[in-house]
Amino acid sequence: MKFSVRNITLAVAVTTFSTVVLSSCHDNNSTGWEFAPNMYNSRAYEPLTQWRENTINPDGKNMRQPVPGTVARTNYHTSFLQDDSTVVNDLMIYNLPADSIAVAEATLKNPIPWSDAVETEGQALYERNCAHCHGEKGAGDGPVGKVYKGVPNYASDAYKNMNDGHIYHVITYGKGRMWPHASQVNPEERWKIVHYVHRLQLGN
Repeated sequence: MKFSVRNITLAVAVTTFSTVVLSSCHDNNSTGWEFAPNMYNSRAYEPLTQWRENTINPDGKNMRQPVPGTVARTNYHTSFLQDDSTVVNDLMIYNLPADSIAVAEATLKNPIPWSDAVETEGQALYERNCAHCHGEKGAGDGPVGKVYKGVPNYASDAYKNMNDGHIYHVITYGKGRMWPHASQVNPEERWKIVHYVHRLQLGN
């Protein structure tokens, strides 16, 4: 079969034209044909996914602005009343990584002034969140600690000198067989527990 220059030129022209037409009609945002598309693009509006216009929100987006006064979790702002009735505002930002316990020991100091009321609150929080492992007096003999093993005695030589930063860091991230408790107790509550742990370090 013979191909003339004219036929070859015509075939190339038709192919080029078809390619241009088809590509110009293609949606660049399209992922093509999908099997079970609802598994990829939820029919429900999801805040971190935007693949179609949201007809409910004014700007058509799924994500909405936080309500006025919203506090970011990394900026836990609280106030502490001093014994002389003055108020100290402290912005509790804790960005130290989990493997930086030595940095925590060297740099962190409890921002909540000690008082009988604060220690009493710390005791209540300790009994609610810690005593089941660490024991009522911090001897590591709580009902769970007896089974879990390896729970320290705060008054022992190895632990009686743990400072504010060490205790706070361990409550936040856990250590060894102890799991993190940052989701159970907020920063203010952790610092109050620190005050009470210091009491237990005395063996009282």
